[in-house]
This record gives sequence, C-alpha cells and structure tokens, in this order.
Amino acid sequence: MVRLPFLCRFSLVSLLVTATISARTSPATVPATVPATAAVTAPVQNSIPISDPVVTEVPAAGPAARGAADGAINTRKDARTITLKIPAPRGLIVDRDGKPIAQNQVAYQVALQFRQFENADRDFVVQWARTRLDSLQKLVKNTTVKTDEELYDHYRNRRWLPLLVAGQIGEKEARALESSLTSGLVLHPVYRRYYPHASAAAHIIGYSGSIGKLPTGPINFNEPLWEESEGRAGLEKIYNNQLTGEPGMKKLLFDESGNKLLEEQVKRPRPGGMLVTSLNLDWQLLAEKTLKEGCRRGAFVMIDVITGEVLVMASRPSFDLNRFIPNISETDFKAMEADPTQPLFGRAFQSAYPPASSYKPIIALAALNNGIVTEESLIDCPASISVGRAVFNNWTAIPEGSINVRRALARSCNTWFYQIGIKVGPAAFLNLSRRLGFGERTGLPLIGETPGLVPNDEWMLKHEKRRILDGDTANLSIGQGSLLASPLQVAQAMAGIANGGALPKLHLLRQIQDTRGRVIQSPVPERKNWLGVDPKAIEIVHKGMSDVVNSGGGTGQSAGLSYTKLCGKTGTAQWGPKAKEQRLAWFAGFLPEDNPRYAFAVLYEGRPGETVSGGRMSAPMVCRFFEGIKNDIKETIAPPKRAMVVEDESLDTPKTPEDPSAPNKDESTQSPQGDSPLKAVPVEVLDANQESDPHGMTEEPMPAGPLRARPVREDEVMEENVEQP
Repeated sequence: MVRLPFLCRFSLVSLLVTATISARTSPATVPATVPATAAVTAPVQNSIPISDPVVTEVPAAGPAARGAADGAINTRKDARTITLKIPAPRGLIVDRDGKPIAQNQVAYQVALQFRQFENADRDFVVQWARTRLDSLQKLVKNTTVKTDEELYDHYRNRRWLPLLVAGQIGEKEARALESSLTSGLVLHPVYRRYYPHASAAAHIIGYSGSIGKLPTGPINFNEPLWEESEGRAGLEKIYNNQLTGEPGMKKLLFDESGNKLLEEQVKRPRPGGMLVTSLNLDWQLLAEKTLKEGCRRGAFVMIDVITGEVLVMASRPSFDLNRFIPNISETDFKAMEADPTQPLFGRAFQSAYPPASSYKPIIALAALNNGIVTEESLIDCPASISVGRAVFNNWTAIPEGSINVRRALARSCNTWFYQIGIKVGPAAFLNLSRRLGFGERTGLPLIGETPGLVPNDEWMLKHEKRRILDGDTANLSIGQGSLLASPLQVAQAMAGIANGGALPKLHLLRQIQDTRGRVIQSPVPERKNWLGVDPKAIEIVHKGMSDVVNSGGGTGQSAGLSYTKLCGKTGTAQWGPKAKEQRLAWFAGFLPEDNPRYAFAVLYEGRPGETVSGGRMSAPMVCRFFEGIKNDIKETIAPPKRAMVVEDESLDTPKTPEDPSAPNKDESTQSPQGDSPLKAVPVEVLDANQESDPHGMTEEPMPAGPLRARPVREDEVMEENVEQP
C-alpha cells in the first residue's frame, strides 16, 4: 500500500515562502505556500520559509519601526487589513509503487509591486509602471499587455498586492532573472502542476487548468493569492474533488505608507488526496518507447489476469501534458486538434477497430464448447469458399488441407473459421464475445471510452436493412464486418480467455487517499462475468494460441520469448474507407502458457497503402517489450520455492562424554538443539496420489475435526521420519 505518513504530509505544507525576490529593497509581496512534496522544486534562496503559523511583524521602512496598534484603519485611509486565501496544492497521482506521474512544483511570475506614492497622480503612476514594464520586456518574452487604465486601477484598489505582468517560469529561469530586475519588479511564487514524464499515460492522467483570472477592483475577503486550478481531462477531471486540497488563510496588515506591519498565517493549506493508480510506470514508459520505435500510430495494453488491474495503457502518438499548464493558448490547442496524427486521441480506449483474427480464439472456443468440433476434428480448408454468391478467400492462396482447431489457430486459416462460424451460428459466438467484454465499456474511469460494437439482428435491420446472413457471419468469424473493439477490450477478452472461468473486473486505481492520508477506497479483485465454457475447451484454445508462437508454421513466431511460453494471436484487417487502402495489425494474447498471469493487446495502425501483418508489425513489439521486463516477469511467474527443514548435524555425530566434575551450564543460555551448527535440507515433493510414504509406512487417517498444534518442550528434539499426530 502506497501511503505517506500523516506527519510527513503535514510537514510538506508547512514551508511557506513569504519574501519576494527583487533587485532592490521594496515592500514584501504576498507570501505563497510552497509544497514540499516529491514534486516541489525548492524556492529561490532569497525566499524566507515560515515553519510555524505564527504572527510575523515586519518593520516598516523608515527611521522608526511601528507596532500593530499603529495600523488603525479607522484613522488612516490608506492602511489595510487584508485576508487572503492560500490555494492548496493538488494531490499527487502516482503509479502502483508510489512513483509520481502528476505532482506539484513552485513556479514564479514577474509582478509589479507598487509603492505608496505621496503624489498619486494618474500620469505619474502610469509612467512609473511603464518604465518598469519596458525594462521587463527586454528580459522576458511572455509579458502580459496591460492598459493604462488597468495599471492605475490596480494602484488605486490593489496596490498592496502584486500585479502579475508575465507568465510562469521555473526556478532556474527565476534565479537567472533575479539580479536583472529593477526596483518595483518582484518574483511572485505560485504553485503549478507538473508532469515529470511529460507524455506518459497522457490520455489517462489528463491535465489541470486555471479556474479563472484573479479578480480586479477593490480587494475582497478571502481572495486567492494566485489563480486556482481544476482538473480538465482524464483522472485529473474525474477525481477533481478528491485531488483538490483544503485552502489556507493568511492575514496581512499595512500602514498608510504601504509598509507591511503584520503577517499571520491563520490556517495552513492541506494538500489534496492521492490517487494510486494500478499502472506500472516503468512498464508504461517501456511500452511507449516500444510503440515509438515500432509504429507511427498504435496502442499497447497489458492487464493482470488475476486482479484485473490495468498495468499498461499506452497510445501513440501522445502529447506533453505540461503544455496545458497553467493554460494552453487557443492557437496551440487548435494546432493539436488539426494535427492529422490526432495526438489528443487515446487510441488504446477511445478508438474502435475491427479485431480481425485476434477474434478467432472466440470462434474456436464457442465451437468446442458447443460440440461443433473436437480437438481431433479435421476440416478441409481450401484457398477460398463460396457463401451464396460471394467468394471468401484465405489470407494465402495455398490450400491448408484438412486441419484441426489447433492448426487453424496457429495458421490463422480464414476458410476454417468461415465454415465453423456459420455452423456455430452468430448468436452463440456473439453472446460469448459479450461475456468477454465486447460491445460495452469496461467501467474504468476513462473519458471518451468507446463501447465498441457487437451487432445483432436489430442493429443490422436498422443500419443494413437485413438480418445477419451467412455472408455476414463469415465476415464476423474472422473479426471483420460490423464488429468493432478497442485495444483495451481485446486485452480484456484475452484476460478472460486466459482466466478460463470468468472475466475479471478491470481496475485502474489501487487506492484513493483523502487529504489526511487515510485510505477511503481500495478496490479488491472481483468477477465481472462468468464465461460458462468447458475447461477442456479453454485448454485446447490455449494450446492453439501457444502454437501460434511456439510451433512451426505459426503466424506469431516473432513474439517468442527466451524465458517462458507466450500464447497469442495475430490479426490483420482492412480499416477505414476502401479508397485509402488502410490496414491495421494486431497481436494479442497472454503469458505464461501454464498458469497465465498477464494478458495484452498491441495494435499497429498502418499508413494508407502500407502492407502490414500482425506477425511482422505487432508481434515483434510484444517480444521487445516482454524481453525488456524479463526479470520482473520471471520473478512474478516463478513457482514457489521448495520448503526447507532444519537438520541438526549433531544428531549424526557421536557425542563426547561430559566431565562429571565440570560445572553445569546455565540452562538459560542453551539452545534447544545445543551448540551444533544447523543446516537446511530440501523436503521431497509428496505425491498426492501415493498411498504410502517412501519408507513403506502407512499413514494414519486425518482426524475429522480441526487440527490443533501440539506444544513442544524446549528440551525436546524432533527426530527424522517420526510422524506426529
């Protein structure tokens, strides 16, 4: 369980920056709270941290310091008592091991800090501000245009607070800029969201943005120190309430000369809750790297067969989430929308494709389960067959001859599945595909997830003006026609086939923690659907999918691994308008063959006119990925280590008679086995079907009631081959 201790989380927000960076002496700016999470960059050196919410008295500029009592606003119209809100940092989004995916850091904005002028003439105030803004334009590119009216209005109503006149910059830029700022220009620290891995899982995590601009005009009670943010997409938006922290409060007191007399932190801000995702960040980054090296557009999904946790969900191309922080310009956003590669589109779960031959294991499973074929049944498979007036071809012009179900899967023989699909009937295999998750959303917290499509007679009548005919059934049997699914749905179906008995319910979150670090939600593995299929049929399909990779003639041999047997299914489909001649390639499956643990699906989206196949495009990416996490996988799928017992070597060694005149040893210092060294020896594996033990001793029947442990005395030595009741 990933959980930060409460005291640690509390101390993260106790570091408040109260001094503002300026080149010359000037009134201090409004302090900002600095989050000290793993995501926070330390403030510049001139910042002054406040470790306790105590009252801070600031001496006024001038010959004599003033006390808080001198700040009577009833007698001095220019004095002010201001109460401000300290926006809380958003909660972290981390992977299953606590590695941050979305966090916070301190950024800086150049601000104009007015003084209290004796001559508050409008022209003088505007000219004073313009002089400093002109010098700033030579130092900073992203300055904000301010009208004369805005400058003077801020002086009249808000001169005690800084006027932000530039965009956000990082700590490195702030340090470089600090010494060049003229008097009246300060660096104002603020929180901002930061995504350390930029585009990693971008379509899942989402991004945050500013709620709105800071107010203008007279200062109101509890105004925010800087712009507050909210989730705009992905998990940031779905769990915005949980990620939003509790704001703090700060009171400031200024005298009539603009000098700060008092600064009091009334309430500390509390960071938002934490989302612990099921993603493995290292695996996610490797999957995205694999896609980058292997295709221009595609997707990669990996699921834990036992828990239903989504470990990897990558889409290519992706985009840098930091471009949206704090806001993205309208021009840049429209350019991303107009990009023909559609980087904002999460292909792993938002796009629906024909599943192609990755769907064939479902046809085989339905046929075996319904008794249409057995493991030994041979079906003649020519290069093409006729269904009505239409001719349906195999992917190769060479006839396969008479083959069984395992060979049909290994060779991905279309003509075998045309014939068997029609015999099984669309109702049987389409219902099974629905139990495997096709045709509906997975239920994960994803925005824009496609439900895919599993047609029925009603849908066909509405859209095609006919019921499902044999020609439609032949197309559906090889995963084409009206059938559509996302890579996430295909991976989910593979998890169900790997499991054999049930379809696991998918999870994307492992924990949700509140603002105080308490776990308020932690899902447990559960079943989504019973499959209702014969275990023998599952076993045969598993063997056929293993043959795809591990037997001669299999279409997915390029996915073979060096350390375990992987089961898979290749697929190639025509996709999109026929005029484009665009195709896509699949490789989906699970591993290891015996006792499956992980299911996956990889999609390669081909360019118009490109010749693709699952065995040449997608399968090699699967191999590169799983070889890249070889050690992790081997550790997970390794069988339990053999049990060991401790053997006392002294039992095999004659004991030396003790000297009767020797004094007795203190019994409290003796171990039950004496002082001899101990060694571990392996225990022989017992055969569950063996009627007697290896030494010919008959085992007594086990008692019917519950077993109870027998206490062993300290001086008792357990001898070998002696059974205990």
